[in-house]
Amino acid sequence: MSTTTDVLIIGSGPVGLTLANLLGQQGVGVLLVEQNDELIDYPRAVGVDDEALRAMQTAAIVDKVLPHTIPDQKIFMINGDRAILSEINPTTREFGWPRRNGFVQPLVDRVLLDGLDRFPSVQVRFGAEVVDLAEETDAVVATLAGGETLRARYVVAAEGGASPTRKRLGISFEGETRPSDGIVIDVANDPIGTPHAVFGGDPTRSYATIGLPHGIRRWEFTLHEHEDASVVEDDEFIFELLAPHVPDPAALDIIRRRVYRHHARVAGRFRAGRIFLAGDAAHVMPVVGGQGWNSGIRDAFNLGWKLAAVVNGRATDALLDTYEVERMGHVAQMVAVSLSMAKEMTDHDPVAAAERDRIAANRTPEEREAQRRQAFKPQPKFEEGVVVHTPLPTFKTVPARDVPRLAGTIFPQPQATDRDGVRMLLDDATGQGWRVLTWNNDPTAFLSAEHLATLERMDARLVQVVPEAQLPWARENAAAGVTVVGDLGGDDSLQAWFDARPVGAVILRPDHVIAAECLTQELDDVLARVFRAASIA
Repeated sequence: MSTTTDVLIIGSGPVGLTLANLLGQQGVGVLLVEQNDELIDYPRAVGVDDEALRAMQTAAIVDKVLPHTIPDQKIFMINGDRAILSEINPTTREFGWPRRNGFVQPLVDRVLLDGLDRFPSVQVRFGAEVVDLAEETDAVVATLAGGETLRARYVVAAEGGASPTRKRLGISFEGETRPSDGIVIDVANDPIGTPHAVFGGDPTRSYATIGLPHGIRRWEFTLHEHEDASVVEDDEFIFELLAPHVPDPAALDIIRRRVYRHHARVAGRFRAGRIFLAGDAAHVMPVVGGQGWNSGIRDAFNLGWKLAAVVNGRATDALLDTYEVERMGHVAQMVAVSLSMAKEMTDHDPVAAAERDRIAANRTPEEREAQRRQAFKPQPKFEEGVVVHTPLPTFKTVPARDVPRLAGTIFPQPQATDRDGVRMLLDDATGQGWRVLTWNNDPTAFLSAEHLATLERMDARLVQVVPEAQLPWARENAAAGVTVVGDLGGDDSLQAWFDARPVGAVILRPDHVIAAECLTQELDDVLARVFRAASIA
């Protein structure tokens, strides 16, 4: 027996499930296969960021994710004497959502799985192990353990760090594995009850403790090199670990305990013909940075709209080459930051720990504020791929300012209003997908008939942003097919964004990345360049 589909996804973790939801929204035929008989029920990740929540918003599923989160979760980095080395507490909402959130991964994974019921084009099969992949001219043939074959135009391997697909393709996985393991202990009926997370850089034994939703608390301890993984089953050892942390370790309601290994690795390629690697199959990083789960969601978000565009005939296969171009550099940055944080907080050398404490004690107020704002976290910025860089304008109407060009970065998501004046997040007011957004102008007045027709085939949105005071007039006079959005004003508004930029128009990709920014009169020419960069068919 053989089954044919557009995209075969291997692995039912958060990356595969998110990708399936995004493709399902676009009517793409998806078969997701998982060798296990059910979802993994133990949590791995414990933090979700604002970029990932925006991806959940795009997938129209964020309202079901939020009940399993703790928004604005603060982190204290402390030393062996419990002195605070730094505090991480970013409370801004650049992308519309809290920048740090604790969460319970199995419950969010279940939300993602249940979300697939919305899409008749998506099928999920558990207990289906892929044992071979063979690429043909126009498809990949996957063989399951029972001999059944599956035929797909494209395959996405999202089956974890041990990825059989990556190994089968002979793709390197360079990096390092830390010499000591870690042990995770999750308990119900949180005996501490505080909402924040604590990372303890204790040179005798490093640890982390994190308050999670629904009364769950996690502890993570670094095992010494001489300690075998079997200690996870030793109650006496577990109670000894927890004794300095709670009044009575024996009274804890321990719901799971596991040993894990710290890896920091990136695959040598993210694409091999019609096969793609995503999530842990493409990169793994230490848990200290809290970015493993989120980096995988970025993979799915980046690859999802591109696969849908190619499968639906809106772009050529060349678009898919930009997935690796755009994701690999940012992933490498994130792995490096996570590894640096892990080494800093898990170093058991007393001399090195003392030097770390000395540096932390001598930070300036500005450095402490940068730590609090999480300024060390690298933001995606694409120099290549589906991005068009335009020069700063030199016209006398535009003040001369030394401002960075923002093409290739994520567009902000402030509160705005729809055409009827109802307040909501910007993406909900404009609608999802490709967007051509102009300040106070009718975008159709600057676009050729040919480009308007192409945008219509792409299901792109033409968005006219006006001050909220102008909404009644703009609503009555908007051109056909133009979405009018009201700007609320203030420091975080779209007007403030345009005031700070020498541009009047932006072209936004479906993943909210700025494909290009320009003066409004330049829009038609710049849009043509974006079409070429995106291999629009």
